[in-house]
Amino acid sequence: MKGIIFTEFLEMVEEHFGMEIADNIIEHSKLQSGGIYTSIGTYDFNEMVALISELHKEVGIPVNDLLYTFGKYLFNGLGAAHPEVIANYSNPIGLLYSIEDHIHVHVRKLYPDAELPTFHILEKSERHLSMVYSSSRGLYALAHGLIEKTFDHFDTTSQVTYELLEKDGTRVKFDIVQNGE
Repeated sequence: MKGIIFTEFLEMVEEHFGMEIADNIIEHSKLQSGGIYTSIGTYDFNEMVALISELHKEVGIPVNDLLYTFGKYLFNGLGAAHPEVIANYSNPIGLLYSIEDHIHVHVRKLYPDAELPTFHILEKSERHLSMVYSSSRGLYALAHGLIEKTFDHFDTTSQVTYELLEKDGTRVKFDIVQNGE
């Protein structure tokens, strides 16, 4: 998993829960990296699982709620790191529709070894998008947060619903409707 995910996660933990909680989760996670990450590095996905699990133990918030919150937080970090990607879009549906064919192509150029989820578009209109998220990591709640924050970025709102197609969250259907202006 790319280091920017780890650095953004730890920044979110510090911002939302404090430095002491961030230090505690790093200490109790028994990380091979020692909890030292660079945004351009690559780290074992299991370290993220350990950090999220420890955060859950520390604060008592369900893991999927933490992942959702992190997804909303992560949007800004990714946008700041790669503003040219978001600048190409004038609306949230257009940006979300282009995840596979533009955004992930851009990410793969920068990080050839990145393991990205896939988003298969089922249906698209001006204000509606239906797509299937697929990832062996099952981080659909993170994707849900990113989707929601996309609408915030464009100063609009949406109704996002999802259906687990696999119980473990490795395949999830998202239905997204942009609210009227």
